Formats: sequence, C-alpha cells, structure tokens
Amino acid sequence: MTPEEMKRRTKEFGLRVFRLASALPRNRFSDLLARQLVRCATSVGANYRSACRSRSDGDFLARMGIVEEEADEALYWMEVIRDARLIAARRIGPLEQEGEELLSMVVASIRTVKARQRKFRDRQSEIRNPKSGI
Repeated sequence: MTPEEMKRRTKEFGLRVFRLASALPRNRFSDLLARQLVRCATSVGANYRSACRSRSDGDFLARMGIVEEEADEALYWMEVIRDARLIAARRIGPLEQEGEELLSMVVASIRTVKARQRKFRDRQSEIRNPKSGI
C-alpha cells in the first residue's frame, strides 16, 4: 500500500468513526465515549500524515508509535461501545475490522523500519570491527 493510499484509508477511518459517533444515543455517557473515540480515531490519520513527513527513521518511529497507540485506543473505545450495546455489533464490527487492519499495517511498518535499522547497525559494526579471516 502506498503512503497516499494509507493517508486516504486513515482519513476515511476517521470519517466513518465520526458517523458512528453521531449515531450514538444522546446522553452524558455516550457523549464522553463519542468524544474519546473521535479524538483518537481522527488522530490516526493526522499522525500518519505527520509520520510521512518525518525527517529520519527515529522521527518516523516516534510518530508511528503515536499512530499505533491511537489506533489501539480507538479499538478500545469501539469495544466499550459494542459491549455496552450502544451500537449494534453488526454496525460497529466492520469498523473494528478496519481499525485492526490499520493497526496491523502500522505495526508492520514499525517492525520493517526497526529491522532496517538493526541491519544497518550490524553492517556498521562489521565495518568497524572486521572479523579476522585467519
């Protein structure tokens, strides 16, 4: 998936969550859940866009770490809403699935960059400390 496709997908996730939150019953408890859910779900897309503009692997990892945390938190709030039976499971299920898929892709990206960093460090170590061929 290209960064542009991921940007589109994370933005659409936030919009879908917004529509879901708008369908919640109007009371203090639901309003609190809706605010929490919308905040973290829209943060996924915003922070992913920010990660795409990172200047280094370290910066990218820090920003993607935030994306991971926010996606996981959005899943938590959807689980609470589902378990409280504020929205039918058939309605929230596809959105939870999308959140899980986004989270999986974010984690895979983080792992890929970390593996690349390890490989680079190992290569640098070998250059500085070559093994004797004797």
